[in-house]
Amino acid sequence: MVDIAVLLSVGRHAASGRARRADLDARALELALGLADTARVHAIHAGDPQEPALREYLGMGIGRLTVLPATGCDVAPVLTHHLRALRPAVVLAGQCAENGEASGMLPYLIAQALGSQLVAGAVSITLRGDAARVVQALPRGARRALRIALPVTLTLDRAGPEARMSAFAPARRGQIQVAEADPSATGPAMPSDWRRQPARARPRRLRTLVAASAAERLRSIQPMRASAGTRLVDVDAEQAARAIWQYLLDQALVDAVAGSEAPAAMVVAGHAERGSA
Repeated sequence: MVDIAVLLSVGRHAASGRARRADLDARALELALGLADTARVHAIHAGDPQEPALREYLGMGIGRLTVLPATGCDVAPVLTHHLRALRPAVVLAGQCAENGEASGMLPYLIAQALGSQLVAGAVSITLRGDAARVVQALPRGARRALRIALPVTLTLDRAGPEARMSAFAPARRGQIQVAEADPSATGPAMPSDWRRQPARARPRRLRTLVAASAAERLRSIQPMRASAGTRLVDVDAEQAARAIWQYLLDQALVDAVAGSEAPAAMVVAGHAERGSA
C-alpha cells in the first residue's frame, strides 16, 4: 500500500472569525479517505497541538492526527523534514489557507523540496501502480484527465469533493500524536516589519445584462472569438449597409431572410416609416 499525506491547517469562519477546520483542507482529506482501502492516510498539521479545531478533522473518521509543533515559525521546513522521512506517494493540500499569509505557496515549496510534480485544482485521483490518474478542474466547468508518475503533490479548490460532516464521537475518540519537529526550522513565519490586519473583501462591480432572450444572455457571458476586422474607407451607404449586415450574420446576431436583400429592405422600411410620420 502507498502512503498519502494530507496537510491540514486551522481555518477561520468568515462571519464569526472562530477557529474551525479549513474547508479546502477538509476536501483534501475527504479525497484521501476515498482511497483508504488501497492506501494509508496520514493526516499532518504543523502548529499548536492544543488547538480544539483539530478535533473536527478527527470527526471525519481518521483515527490519528500527527501534529508538528511549529508555533510562530515557518511551517514549510518543518513539513518538508517530516515528509522526507515519511516519503509519501501523494501529498494532498488545500489551495490556500484561511489564516495567516494565505499565499498558496506552501504546496509549491513542498513539491519543490520533495522533487515531485504538482497538479493544481485536482478533483479526483486514481492510483494505478507507479502512476496516478488525476482529473483536473479547468475554468467554465471543464475537466482534464492527466496521467502522472508518482510521487505527486495535489492541491484542491472548491471543485473538490464535498467534505463529510464531523461527528462528535469519532472526534472525541481520535488521537492527536505530537511528533518531533525539525530543530533547525527556526525561521519566523513572517518578517518582523510586516503588519497583520484583517483582510477586507473588495466589492466586485457586476455588469448589467440588458439582453431580452436567453440566447442573448448566454452569448454575452461567452468569450467572443477573435477575428480579423474589415475597414471600409470612402464607400457609399449601400456598401456600408451590406458590410454591417454581413457582420451581423457572421456573429449570429440576426436571422438571414432567404430571397431578400436586407440592406435595401431596411432602407425602404425606413422611408416608409418617415413618410407615415
